[in-house]
Amino acid sequence: MLEQEIEIINKLGLHARAAAKLVNTASHYASRIEIEYKTQRADAKSIMSVLILAAAQGSQLTIRVDGVDEAQAMEALTGLINNLFDEDE
Repeated sequence: MLEQEIEIINKLGLHARAAAKLVNTASHYASRIEIEYKTQRADAKSIMSVLILAAAQGSQLTIRVDGVDEAQAMEALTGLINNLFDEDE
């Protein structure tokens, strides 16, 4: 299992479009992927679960990935977040 903390750095935070991109990316992997924000945990493959986190800019998330392709999944998710969800700011 891999675990990594990451900060949401884009201006709009984990809004609907960003959450959809995160879920779409996570869904490409067989591994179980969980995101934790404060005391809430979300299945990264569920749009409703991710949206309920309501993580704004500056939020510290913990990503946990467990499975056969965990390294690739973690790299893809952290890359997406660090790349501002591929959106223009």
